[in-house]
Amino acid sequence: MARPRISTGTGDDGTTGLLKGKRVPKSAMRIHAIGTIDELNAILGVVLSESGLPAQLRQPLGRVQRALFTVGADLASVSGGSRLSALYIGELEQWGVAMEAALPSLSAFILPGGSHIAALLHQARAVCRRAERWVVGLSREEHAEGPECNRGVNPEVRVYLNRLSDCLFLAARMANREEAREEVEVRSPEPEAA
Repeated sequence: MARPRISTGTGDDGTTGLLKGKRVPKSAMRIHAIGTIDELNAILGVVLSESGLPAQLRQPLGRVQRALFTVGADLASVSGGSRLSALYIGELEQWGVAMEAALPSLSAFILPGGSHIAALLHQARAVCRRAERWVVGLSREEHAEGPECNRGVNPEVRVYLNRLSDCLFLAARMANREEAREEVEVRSPEPEAA
């Protein structure tokens, strides 16, 4: 039976290849991190497909999509080597500062949602936080195995994901502002009287 050319069949045994040919189980923490980055990038692809996406978000989110490929390459490299640099982080920080300056300050938590685009950006933020947790876990796992086992997780990846989740939160707020959607604040519930 024929199969698509893209299907090599090499993953049928439950392993997948990293850069330079090393194969690891698909259940490895490194693959969870890479897969979550891929999921985040796919969500951003959906956001970028929205015709109503505010122009001031389109270009930065497109740059983030490309940067996430660099993040994935760093995570797929077991030989060390860093592709993601502090320049990517600086770019995110500048974007975050600009968005924050354009938004009213918050005095409470807000519920994810509002416009369709804002809801997708909140989903992207949550997936970004999950990717960050996988990367932190991978870094600690490899550190615990000792320097001879440390295949190297670029520390800039963790910082980038931390900044990106902040920017995605701000981008969701910007999307709601552009569509004049109210943010729903959440305050701690008052204790009930006995």
